[in-house]
Amino acid sequence: MTGQPYSVSFSAPAAKVLDTLPEHTEDTVWDLLDAAAADPWAYRQWNADDPEGEDIRYACVGQLSLTYWVNKPMRRLSVLTITWLG
Repeated sequence: MTGQPYSVSFSAPAAKVLDTLPEHTEDTVWDLLDAAAADPWAYRQWNADDPEGEDIRYACVGQLSLTYWVNKPMRRLSVLTITWLG
């Protein structure tokens, strides 16, 4: 993908979770978001059966997952949820 990476924002619930994560897990969140900001469609669609839900994506590694919405016209990712089973 070419061009500037997408900017990232967090929903209030996702920001609260981010604040409670251990440092190594928070680093992993930012690594996932760096990759998603460079290419938002690199991760899977949250619900592949929803033809209108193409812009809702999820990224996961180990016990960590996050769901984000891609605002294509604004070049912005909005993190909706962060789940850590640690």
